[in-house]
Amino acid sequence: GFLRARHGSAVNETAARDALVERARSLYDRGYAHGSSGNLSVRVGDAILITPTGSSLGRLDPVRLARVAADGTPLAGDPPSKEAFLHLAMYAQRPTAHAIVHLHCTCAVAISCLAHADAANVLPPLTAYHVMRVGTLPLVPYFAPGDHALAEAVGELAARHRAVLLANHGPVVA
Repeated sequence: GFLRARHGSAVNETAARDALVERARSLYDRGYAHGSSGNLSVRVGDAILITPTGSSLGRLDPVRLARVAADGTPLAGDPPSKEAFLHLAMYAQRPTAHAIVHLHCTCAVAISCLAHADAANVLPPLTAYHVMRVGTLPLVPYFAPGDHALAEAVGELAARHRAVLLANHGPVVA
């Protein structure tokens, strides 16, 4: 898993911050994120650490990560990603989720722009690993950037799916 630690302790929050920065850097270095696109979060007790708005996943500072309450209220750090509402919608429906990754990686965005015969499952089961880890991948309809109705659409699917693909946008994975 992204991070499996006991929730709530200061030591574990430090470890969570370091792990989030390390994983973000790895995604950036492998070309899954570019510029200031994409955002990651990790649940720590009753709070959520999330990458700050406008930040590059390749150059995060663990001290500057945003800390927000489950309802999105900022608690500490830099302002959270503009897309924090996607993370919050996923966490609300997936109480055992430890982390959320939302990327705008080129291949996933390209797939999200295609016309799909079945919006309930946009990728065929290519490998056994895909079936075990992702299952079906539903396509969330397009919403304009920043439209909070997107959170409701994600929330409607998140209880049944650990991953969703946002039309013309990219994946959100718990």
